[in-house]
Amino acid sequence: MKRILITGGSGFIGTNLVEFYRLRGNPVCNVDVAPVRNPEHADFHKQVDILDAAALREAIDTFAPDIIFHLAARTDLDGRTLEDYSANIEGVTNVLEAVRGCKTVQRLIVASSRLVCRIGYQPTSDTDYQPTTVYGRSKIRTEQIVRASGLEVPWTIVRPTSIWGPWFGVPYDLFFRLIGRGMFVLPGRRKVLKSFGFVGNSVHELDCLSTADSTIDGTTLYLCDYPPLELEQWAHMIRDAMDAPPLRRVPFGLLKTVAVAGDVMASVPLPLPTPPLTSFRLNNLVAEMVHDTAPIERVAGTLPYSLAQGVAQTVEWIKRS
Repeated sequence: MKRILITGGSGFIGTNLVEFYRLRGNPVCNVDVAPVRNPEHADFHKQVDILDAAALREAIDTFAPDIIFHLAARTDLDGRTLEDYSANIEGVTNVLEAVRGCKTVQRLIVASSRLVCRIGYQPTSDTDYQPTTVYGRSKIRTEQIVRASGLEVPWTIVRPTSIWGPWFGVPYDLFFRLIGRGMFVLPGRRKVLKSFGFVGNSVHELDCLSTADSTIDGTTLYLCDYPPLELEQWAHMIRDAMDAPPLRRVPFGLLKTVAVAGDVMASVPLPLPTPPLTSFRLNNLVAEMVHDTAPIERVAGTLPYSLAQGVAQTVEWIKRS
């Protein structure tokens, strides 16, 4: 059984990945400065900040992993400068140096983000970027640092798209709960396709990458389900599973007005409630986002969970939480 170390195992995807390997019986270690989300993972948690290079090296050397998933990062969009995202720059540098000094590591999988490009943009290569946020720029630096590292250990970069499922947070936890309360509205009559991903399938894909052959070495792959889901169908599926009020349809022009009002609320330096809709969120909602999934399909094959199964598991978790 491979020894699995996960930086950021207290995060959303990380929590599900720790659980997968815990249930399978692999020795697993979660290296994260944050406390665990799942109390059952306390025994697998090593509280270490990836910005503390010495402590990180000690944690990795002590556990002696075969596979490292580097998921730890600052992922919110609130930072104003690249310095605010030091975990995504100095942090990945520290991880690479720790891997370089650990003789047991056989493969490193590094998480980037789809936000290295604006939504809807189809990059022409792994290094074709169009970020619209400082967070996206910080993840470009993550990728550049990995590619320039000269690391002898085989590595692969993954770009999670919009991943959802048990243990998630904003924005998709809010999306599910708004539907459950009858507060989500459909944006006009637009048919929108999204390369989103149920986290159970994302974990399957990551595990497949950990055992894949050398054809994935040095490559960059999008982490998402295939084929893409259709937004309205997904929303109706969630509504049915939550036994929620019927979904309403609102003209897109009216939603744009509400989103602008949300922008104003978000910009006020006062402790106001988080606006349910902003222009950024509305654009994310209605912009088609379809990625090339052929590379991950070749590695992961048939995904273990259908869209309906993912929705059912997520709604069950929401009702328990």
